[in-house]
Amino acid sequence: MKKISYAAICLCAALLLGPGTDAGAQEQASYQGQSIRVIVGFTSGGFYDRWSRLLARHVPKYLPGNPEMIVQNMPGAGGMIAANHIYSVAKPDGLSVAMLSYGLYLDQLVGRKEVQYDARKLNWIGSPEKSEVLMYMRSDAPFKSIEDIRKASTPPKCGSTGTAGTDYILARLLEETLGAKIDTVLGYPGGSEIDLAVEKGEVQCRGLTAAPYFGREPFISWRKRNFVNVLIYGGVKRDPRIPDTPTIYEIFEKENTPEENRRVADVILRGGDFGRPWVMPPQTPAKTVKIMRDAYAKAMADQNLLDEAKKGKLEVEYVPGEELQKLAERMINQPPGVIARVEKLLGKK
Repeated sequence: MKKISYAAICLCAALLLGPGTDAGAQEQASYQGQSIRVIVGFTSGGFYDRWSRLLARHVPKYLPGNPEMIVQNMPGAGGMIAANHIYSVAKPDGLSVAMLSYGLYLDQLVGRKEVQYDARKLNWIGSPEKSEVLMYMRSDAPFKSIEDIRKASTPPKCGSTGTAGTDYILARLLEETLGAKIDTVLGYPGGSEIDLAVEKGEVQCRGLTAAPYFGREPFISWRKRNFVNVLIYGGVKRDPRIPDTPTIYEIFEKENTPEENRRVADVILRGGDFGRPWVMPPQTPAKTVKIMRDAYAKAMADQNLLDEAKKGKLEVEYVPGEELQKLAERMINQPPGVIARVEKLLGKK
């Protein structure tokens, strides 16, 4: 009788849960009545923040249980504070994701002591775009080209969020490979604050990804009144929206830049393929990661999201989490010689 009763119980459980499932998996699969926190490593108003808020409105539609997503800004150190938090503090329970700086792998690559994460162990969910970088300069500054910066007795001042920020990374790259000295002012909490500092004359320039430069204020108004110029573009080909701006690769060719310098530049610039990624903590169950990746992919194909992105001048080039996971492995696993050059370039402390 005991055997029959046990069998009956197992049969009832199987019927309730469905084929190929168990109670634990069923519980993991649903977000019913729960809230997911989306941590953004930068201040509100920038493209990291705007993309996360857009995704937070659409991804829940494709998650079991239709949970609420709440966006929380956690700026500081070029996104490193948020990266450390999602890696070391957030629980791997499927209720925390983060949008981090595409350059977070570089601080790990050079072994900065503040880094508490391993990019290879994060669970990469997806990115809505890929990012090429550029540097803008106030038009009234005496720097109309990279050559002008190289010849200047006093270097221009560029604002930066931190050592993982696009602004800092691009400035160091230009110094190391082209000899263009730039005085970087660290500590701004986000890109919007740097732009305000440029407007007030505290700093003269900023490096950033191309999408916000072409997609939001103050840049739209700035371009109309020629307040700033773009001195250099990090893409392989020129951007048709700034056809007179040379790429860094063009300058390399023109000046016969050594091959080792070019390789280091490529490691840094091609990291823009991370775009504006969502990640989940290490040790998050594989089933939970898959559920989030699938929901993210469906949201990125949602016409309502695409329409909102277009209206908000957000460029779309979806990168799956699986591709980002491989990219993280490739970027961290560099030969010692390349790592040594990147350490020198970024001024490891």
